[in-house]
Amino acid sequence: MAHLWALILGTVQGLAEFLPISSSAHLTLIPWVFGLQHDAALAFTTTVQFDIALHAGSALAILVALWGDWVGLVRGAAKRDRTSLRFIGFLLATSVPGAIFGVLFEEQVQTVFRAPWLIGLTLIVFGVLLWAVDRFVTSQDPLDTMTWRRAALVGLAQAAAIVPGVSRSGATITAGRALGLSREAIARYSFMAALPIIAGGAVFGLRHVPLAELFSLDWAIGFVAAAVSSFLLMRWMLAYIHRHSFAAFMWYRVAIGVGVIALFLIRG
Repeated sequence: MAHLWALILGTVQGLAEFLPISSSAHLTLIPWVFGLQHDAALAFTTTVQFDIALHAGSALAILVALWGDWVGLVRGAAKRDRTSLRFIGFLLATSVPGAIFGVLFEEQVQTVFRAPWLIGLTLIVFGVLLWAVDRFVTSQDPLDTMTWRRAALVGLAQAAAIVPGVSRSGATITAGRALGLSREAIARYSFMAALPIIAGGAVFGLRHVPLAELFSLDWAIGFVAAAVSSFLLMRWMLAYIHRHSFAAFMWYRVAIGVGVIALFLIRG
């Protein structure tokens, strides 16, 4: 049972991290919906160690799926190419707000921000916002038009995703589209900008964890599942948005959000 849940949650992490539907919301809601959050056999799924394993898997997938982009950046930086160095600076600038918010609100992320009614509400509101921005903003600027201002504003949007239900990829894509970037441009930038924040968050979490406790079969299963599903999802997503809008994700978020709020009210 524990191995199966590690596989399920690892797969959910990979799928939901790079779709604009919020991985943290799904990882929080799935045990709650099925009443498993107090199951002692599955307690490992709520530990810092398991969370680190899942995010480490997604971080590895970002490196592999966008390997050509990373190699080009490193080679350019080694040659002191200004374009490459600026782009690395943009990624770091986008990561700073999220890192600051993560430290400031670390306790709230594990407590009040995980209230099911709040997650349901943020799923709905930010899903509709994603669709509306993409629908009504007509500009389709390529990625090479990224600026410091755009990078900073996308970073502020990414910081808001510490609240489960907002969605890191959803918030960054919404901000990027609002700033005039094309779907393909902001999606690729969103995936690349995820590496510093995801890897940084995993490393930051290690301060609570003895290294000897980082190795278990369940965490290994979660890591592999997250890595494989993240890789496949990123490749699929970049192809999907070339021909489709974000409407399907909006309807999914609204349906899940309404269902969660209704279940919360029923349970009292």
